[in-house]
Amino acid sequence: MHCELTLTTRRAFLFGCAAGLLAPAARASHLRVGAPAPPTTLVTLDGRSLSTAELSGQVVVVTFWATYCSPCRTELPLLSRFAAEHAAEGLTVLGFSADGEDSLAEVTATARYLSFPVGLLSRSRADGYGRIWRLPVSFTIDRAGRLASDGWRDKEPVLTSARLDALVLPLLGRG
Repeated sequence: MHCELTLTTRRAFLFGCAAGLLAPAARASHLRVGAPAPPTTLVTLDGRSLSTAELSGQVVVVTFWATYCSPCRTELPLLSRFAAEHAAEGLTVLGFSADGEDSLAEVTATARYLSFPVGLLSRSRADGYGRIWRLPVSFTIDRAGRLASDGWRDKEPVLTSARLDALVLPLLGRG
């Protein structure tokens, strides 16, 4: 199960679906596992900027989510625990909320319970990942800055403990 959307609003997504405008082709077709990951900058809710370039040497999970996305509400606490457990090993998670400015209070309330930095996608820069049309969707970047997993290609996009172990632990040198 997953949520689908456009960058503007859920209503715009529904209009786009009805008009046949949105399709899986909206994903970034240039993404290649093993190639350099697209440059990304998260502007956090408190105004800090964190870029994947600054995180060189870390394993980075870039995750896109929204407060209205039910599978996201299942995934976020799991990802938060995993991030906290492995931060000392060099894991960083960047959480890009696809919510609009009008949902800032809900995003802030959700972020309060997460161990990783969160910001609004609309304030940040992650265009190399294509139009975010499905939620949740996550991408993993290895310590050398290469794309290690492409969330668009995942048949089941919601992260689980087993999938996090399989994707991330080897990159941290534990697999």
